[in-house]
Amino acid sequence: MRSRARDWAEIQERMPVPLYEAVYERLEVGPGTRLLGLGCGSGLALLLAARRGADVTGVDSGAPELLALAGERLESAVDAEADEGGRSADAPRLVEGGPADAAPPGGSPYNLVTAFSPIGAVDGDFDALLGQLAEALPLVGRGGTVVLAGWGPPERCAATSVLRLATRLADPLRGNGSWRSARRDDLEEAAARAGLVPDGSGRVACPFGYADVRSAVRGLMSTGLFDAATRNSEREQVAKELAEALHPYVRRDGTVWMPHVFRYLIARTR
Repeated sequence: MRSRARDWAEIQERMPVPLYEAVYERLEVGPGTRLLGLGCGSGLALLLAARRGADVTGVDSGAPELLALAGERLESAVDAEADEGGRSADAPRLVEGGPADAAPPGGSPYNLVTAFSPIGAVDGDFDALLGQLAEALPLVGRGGTVVLAGWGPPERCAATSVLRLATRLADPLRGNGSWRSARRDDLEEAAARAGLVPDGSGRVACPFGYADVRSAVRGLMSTGLFDAATRNSEREQVAKELAEALHPYVRRDGTVWMPHVFRYLIARTR
């Protein structure tokens, strides 16, 4: 598990960085921002917000190895800023558990909640997000900002073919039965069901680029999408089929380039 966490942090995690930066720029994240990051993983989105001067808290219930990496990363960043005589914001916090376990430090409510794990393509992710929001929203002040992320249109997301492969390998008898393409209004529906008021949206190009096929396989396997598949088949066989599925995206120099788009929705608490 530790090696998979490293693969995620070193290879796959950087793919959504344009999404994080676009959202932070649009919302002018900086000093005065009290951010709660849901499903924070190894903490790259938190680190980018902290570098802008935000007070950040990250919460994750299912990835202790990634949280350990996040702790190392954020601690190093804080030490570096202290050496430079900077950072007046509170030290970043990481919480292993659900949002309800992440009470705001100092009693002041959060004014920004981010849910950057994209919904809208994998069974169960929609309901999981609603559960997280139900716990998180009581910690947010009136008129606070919530950012939801989702997959873009299937025709603009080359990685959707990877998800279809993961589903087929996980359940050969059902084929693609548990797969559904992202719907246009997934994020709006989630916001409505959580009692939020939409206040803007956008699309951000986040291509999945890898040094070679081996790196692509390692990165994509680190997402957890293929865990069910490896329970039904040998890991080496799953990796082989994944490498074959990536063939259309291999360029002449051996790099792998998969065009991809994420959507985001900005919403406000009532």
